Amino acid sequence: MRDPYSVLGVAKTASEKEIKSAYRNLAKRYHPDSAKGAVGAKEKFAEIGLAYDILGDKDKRAQFDRGEIDAEGKPKFQGFEGFGAGGAGSPFEGFEFRTSRGGPAGGNAGGFGAEDILSEMFGFGRGAGGARAGAQRGGFQQSGPFGGHGGGNPLDLKLTADVTIEDIARGKGSVRLANGKQLTFALPAGATDGQTVRLAGQGNKAPGMQPGDALVTLRFIKHPRFTLDGADIRTDADLPLKTAVTGGKVAVETLDGKVALTVPEWTDSGKVFRLKGKGVPKKGGGHGDMLVTLVIKLPKEGRASLESLMRQEGEAKA
Repeated sequence: MRDPYSVLGVAKTASEKEIKSAYRNLAKRYHPDSAKGAVGAKEKFAEIGLAYDILGDKDKRAQFDRGEIDAEGKPKFQGFEGFGAGGAGSPFEGFEFRTSRGGPAGGNAGGFGAEDILSEMFGFGRGAGGARAGAQRGGFQQSGPFGGHGGGNPLDLKLTADVTIEDIARGKGSVRLANGKQLTFALPAGATDGQTVRLAGQGNKAPGMQPGDALVTLRFIKHPRFTLDGADIRTDADLPLKTAVTGGKVAVETLDGKVALTVPEWTDSGKVFRLKGKGVPKKGGGHGDMLVTLVIKLPKEGRASLESLMRQEGEAKA
């Protein structure tokens, strides 16, 4: 790579503000959203990004000026007699020392990173004031260059999707991307809260690089009536006192609408009934069940006569 000062078109005495301004202008000119396939644009965009990675960081810039790292940010090793500075014949030939975040050694302390500038211009990565962006119906979170995270494609995109029991039942989830696009994706059978689903090719894009993936973390939303228990759904249903004693039908709300549950006479409060196949899809096929707990509900009317009856029965037993 050429000298980073030459790439950005600034003097070696340039201030941080001048370097940042030069990078902004060049990045805007050669960014894929602006260049639209212009010949050599993607190579130029990558080159100016690497140049700013060095000059936009105080420590790296000082190391480069002292001759400790080269134009690609690779360390220049001195003091090995008979070997060049990391060149041909060096015991370090072919090795590139990189940090844990995947960038060239030297870190990114004290600088305003290229991803921060790009996020200002093109709206990805960070929201206003450096805060992580998000959305009510799922949000995005990016860490590292272009939203990447250590150990993966730097263009991978981290997202969080709010998932309801209804979503799980139909096997479809949705999440809003940073650009406002609503993305619908398939929920795997047996999905669990906190599970991460990888959506190939739905991450960020950059010229000359393979598109990243969207890594969607599922966040289950509490339902007012239903509770998920594996592939089964648990719910409560009111059991009128008369029906508990004499038997009859009780209306039960399911994901498919109301069904009539047959209740035998003398059914105790807390009795659990199973509705086959009324749960959510199971891993390996089929559906779970709905487990209905009946809770006796005292009548609102006729309380005086009911209380009198109970007292008479108590007196008779005494």
